[in-house]
Amino acid sequence: MKFVSPSKGVLSEEQMFKDIIDFIESNPEASYNVIIGTDSHTRDEEETCFVTAIIIHQIGKGARYYYRKNSQRKVSSLRQKIFFEAALSLDCASKVARKLSENGHSELNVEIHLDIGANGRTKELIKEIVGMVVGSGFDAKIKPESCGATKVADKHTK
Repeated sequence: MKFVSPSKGVLSEEQMFKDIIDFIESNPEASYNVIIGTDSHTRDEEETCFVTAIIIHQIGKGARYYYRKNSQRKVSSLRQKIFFEAALSLDCASKVARKLSENGHSELNVEIHLDIGANGRTKELIKEIVGMVVGSGFDAKIKPESCGATKVADKHTK
């Protein structure tokens, strides 16, 4: 599956991973956050567009991000949509963590940003979704601290 970088264009998965490693290794003394987030938007009566974003934040210096789109038949259940978003993020986070480890960067923490929060219709799902993410070995962030899903991924769903 292809990824899009706003600065580098369309990249294969391997090209994206190479760009991430090159970015980290260009300043190895810096501190980095690795963030994965997925958001979705129902475009029409037939289709839901899911966008997963990978953000490499060099603390104090800015970030790079990549995203991929995945269209599915319309998902009308909020619960199903949120669980599918989390599953897409978990799948991506597992691949990113493995590639970081293979390239000598296993010390970097991977956070999953979720499009759920204490306010609104998703509050009943927090315990289950956060438990699923934490149980998979990743840190979970919810609104308002989940900019990977609510800002970056959301920007490309429309």
